[in-house]
Amino acid sequence: MVRIDRVVTKGGDTGETSLGDGSRVSKGDPLIEALGAVDEANASLGLLRLHTQDHVMEDAMLARIQNDLFDLGADLSVPGTDAHRLRVTEAAVQRLEAEVEQMNAVLPPLTSFILPGGTNVAAHAHMARVAVRRAERSIVRLDALNPIIQRYLNRLSDHLFVLARVLNRNAAADVLWVPGANR
Repeated sequence: MVRIDRVVTKGGDTGETSLGDGSRVSKGDPLIEALGAVDEANASLGLLRLHTQDHVMEDAMLARIQNDLFDLGADLSVPGTDAHRLRVTEAAVQRLEAEVEQMNAVLPPLTSFILPGGTNVAAHAHMARVAVRRAERSIVRLDALNPIIQRYLNRLSDHLFVLARVLNRNAAADVLWVPGANR
C-alpha cells in the first residue's frame, strides 16, 4: 500500500516529478499531462458525486469509477508490461459496458443530438464526460501503454453520456439540438 508521510517534498521545485517506478521526468512530459488529465477527470467525478447523493445506484457506480481512475493513474505512472504492477483490466471495461447497457435500457431512443445540460446533476455529468474525453486525447498521444486504458476512457465517456440522460429524469429533461435554430 501507499504511505504518505509528507505532502511537501520540494522534489518538484525544479520542474520534474517522480513516476511510480522512481524515475524522474519533466512536468511538461506528455505522460505527466495525461496523468493530470486523468486526475482532472477524477476530480470532475468527485464534483458530480456531490449532486448524486439522492441517486444511490448512480453514486455507487461513480464511486467505483473514481477508484478505477486511480488504478488507471497507477498503471500510467509505471509504464511497461510488468505483470506485478497494478494494471487496468478488461473486466473494468466490461463492467462499464454492462452499466451502459443497463442504464440505456430505460431510456427512450435518441432522435437528436443532445446539448450538455438539462438538470443540474446532468450538467455536471456532461462536464465530467468532457474531462474524460480530454484525458483520452492525452492518452492517445502516448506510446507503449496498456491498450486497455484507452478503451476504458472511451467507454467511460459513453457511460457518462448515458448517465447524464438518466440523471435528466430518464431523458425527460434532455436538451435537444435543433439544427439551424438561430439562423
